[in-house]
Amino acid sequence: MEYSRLNLWYLLACVVIILQSHHRMVVGEPKVPCLFIFGDSLVDNGNNNYRETTAKVNYEPYGVDFPAGPTGRFTNGRNTIDIIAEMLGFDEYIPPYATATNQNILGGVNYGSGGAGILYESGRQLYGDVISFDEQLSNHEATISRIAKLVGGKSAAKKHLKSCLYSVGLGNNDYLANYLPKYYASTAKQTSQTFAALLIAKYTKQLIKLYKTGARNVVVFAPGKLGCVPQQISTYGSSDGSFCFETSNEIVQIFADGVKLLIDSLNKLLPGAKFIHTDTSTATSYGNITVATEPCCPTSTDVSNSGHCIRGSVVCSNRDEYLFWDAFHPTEAANLISAKIVYDDIYPLFADPIAAS
Repeated sequence: MEYSRLNLWYLLACVVIILQSHHRMVVGEPKVPCLFIFGDSLVDNGNNNYRETTAKVNYEPYGVDFPAGPTGRFTNGRNTIDIIAEMLGFDEYIPPYATATNQNILGGVNYGSGGAGILYESGRQLYGDVISFDEQLSNHEATISRIAKLVGGKSAAKKHLKSCLYSVGLGNNDYLANYLPKYYASTAKQTSQTFAALLIAKYTKQLIKLYKTGARNVVVFAPGKLGCVPQQISTYGSSDGSFCFETSNEIVQIFADGVKLLIDSLNKLLPGAKFIHTDTSTATSYGNITVATEPCCPTSTDVSNSGHCIRGSVVCSNRDEYLFWDAFHPTEAANLISAKIVYDDIYPLFADPIAAS
């Protein structure tokens, strides 16, 4: 893998200019008034702490570089959506649904849940009571009812919600914690094409439901290169000519291609919709990342907690050089690069101001 020094300095300069400092939030009016977040462990900032699930990481060494310590974020510091919130100008991180109060829900809510997928059953056999996308949407409807009471009714709430930015990133666990593990029946019963079609059909209904609740400006994350996560490499090995297990990448790519087509279709079908596709899988091509196949922390081999950092373990000191924090999740250093990619993709929304009509 080749790493471009020119791209490194460009990205770091942009991040420094935007953020000004490593952990200080940007002061001033945010570029959007509210941010609602749906997803999995890549965005979960504490929701799973309150669930009967093994997919929770509210213990050290998670949060070793986060001011508040372990919060339930599946990384050493900030996750990608934290950094995007900073770039957008929010003076606080978007609160998890589990602890969001009436005082802060007008600025947005994070519904993300580690282990969650598009399908209800994804992640549940491995991790227990995770919050599927359908349940996250139900939680959002409950939030909307609370917002309506705060702003003076449904009409005012609808106007407010249309001005918000929505972030959606699901599908990874439908593969990592459903289709790809050999002990799941879905692997034997369905071809990769059939499974991808099932996911796209379900995802379509869910995104349309989100639109009907008032969402107009939605950034949708492409699934990751799952064959490149340390868990896949340690389980299956790497393919010839690649440090990744390319069979998994090829299977997931069918779904990834479908997501791009889905975004195009939704923009044509839904009046006023601005769905934006973003793909952070190119993040490995930039920055000072030199360790791309090994996790920074020692990881558990227990089936129900496989791939997570061992509680209280000693972690690598050069975390800014590691792509992965544990066997599944990126480091804050990688998240910084991903956030810059996403911000560039959503910037047209600010050049063409988000409408509230």
